[in-house]
Amino acid sequence: MVVRGLWRCIPRLGKRGGRSGFLSCLCVAIISVAVFALLFVDIIEYWITSLRMSAVREPHVRIFPPQNVPPTRPEEFLLMPSPLVCQRAKPYLITMVISAPAHHRARQAIRDTWGGESNVSGLRVMTLFMLGVPSDTGLGKMLFEEAREQGDLVQGRFLDSYANLTLKTLALQSWVRRFCPQAHFVAKVDDDVLFNPSALLHLLNKSRSPYEQSDLYLGKVHLRVAPNRDPRSKHYVPNEAYPSSVFPDYCSGTAYVLSRSALLKISLAASVSPLSTAQPPEDVFVGVCAQAAGILPTHSPLFSGGPPMPYGRCCYQAMVSVHNIPPRDMLYYWADIHSSGQCLWLSTRASLCMCKVGALLGSTLDLWKAA
Repeated sequence: MVVRGLWRCIPRLGKRGGRSGFLSCLCVAIISVAVFALLFVDIIEYWITSLRMSAVREPHVRIFPPQNVPPTRPEEFLLMPSPLVCQRAKPYLITMVISAPAHHRARQAIRDTWGGESNVSGLRVMTLFMLGVPSDTGLGKMLFEEAREQGDLVQGRFLDSYANLTLKTLALQSWVRRFCPQAHFVAKVDDDVLFNPSALLHLLNKSRSPYEQSDLYLGKVHLRVAPNRDPRSKHYVPNEAYPSSVFPDYCSGTAYVLSRSALLKISLAASVSPLSTAQPPEDVFVGVCAQAAGILPTHSPLFSGGPPMPYGRCCYQAMVSVHNIPPRDMLYYWADIHSSGQCLWLSTRASLCMCKVGALLGSTLDLWKAA
C-alpha cells in the first residue's frame, strides 16, 4: 500500500501547482521510513550498538597456557550431580542458572518450562543451577533434599550473597571447565530470566561465522558504563578496585553465552587476575577478563538486559532471553508461546517492535519519574 502511494506520487511532481502532491509524497515517504524502522527495530539496535562498540583488543594481563590453571576438584563443591553427568548426556549447550538458595519456586518454574528441554533440533541441551551456601541451616537441609530429588544443583563453598556473585560465576566457570569440557557452548542465566534454547541455537546456526571455533561472548552489550563511586550503593566500586573511569564493553549478566574457547580464555584470565575484597559486579568482571583475554563481546538484540519488556507472544518466541520474569508469569508465557506454531515473519517483526518500543517507553518513564 505504501509503495503504491509512492508510485502514484511520481507523476504529480511534474504538474503545475504540484506543491500539495509533493507534500503528500513527503508524508508517505516519512511514514514508509517510520514503518521500516519499526519493523526492523532490532536490526537497527544491533547496527547502532555495533558502531558504538570499541574495536580495540588490549590484553592487560598475561594469559597463561591451560596447563597452568589450578585444577578443579570435586571437593570444592558441596553439592553437584555425578561427575559423569556431561559424559553421559554429551550436551551441545549447557545452561548454568545463577540462583539463590531460597528461590525454590523460580528453579521449579524453570524446570517446568525451558529448563526441561533436553533436545532442541537434534542437539542435546542441559540445565543446572549454581548456588552458594545459605546462612540458614534449615535452608541448607532443604537444598540437600532438592539436590537428591532433582540432581541438578551445583553448590560452591562460599556464602551465597550479592557480594559473592563474582565468586559464584568463577565457580560456575570452574565446574564447567572441569566436568563438562565437551559442551560447545555454555550459557550463564539468572533465575528470573525466560530463556529460549531454541531461539539461541537458531541464532547460532543461522550465522555464517563458525561460532563453535571462535571466541564467542554473546549477549546484550552494555557500552561505556562508568563505575559507581557511591559508597552507599551495592554496586559501589572503589578506585583501588578499578581505577579506570569506564568499564570495558561487557554483556549483561542477566544472560550471556560463551563458546568453549571463550570460556577457557576468560577463566584463565580470571585465575591470574588479582581479586580485591571490593570486586566489581560479576558481569563487569567477566567483561574485564574478556578484554584481558583479547575477546570482544558480540551484541544481540534478542537478549534483554535493560528495562522490562512487555509480553508479546511472537516477540517472546523470537527472543533468546527476557529478564525480570516472576515464576508464575514464566509458566504462563512459556505455555502461551508454545500454544500454536511459529509466528509468521510479519507477526514477529510487529511483535518485536511493540516489545522494544514498550521497553524503551517504560525506561524513559522511569527516568522521568526518578528526575
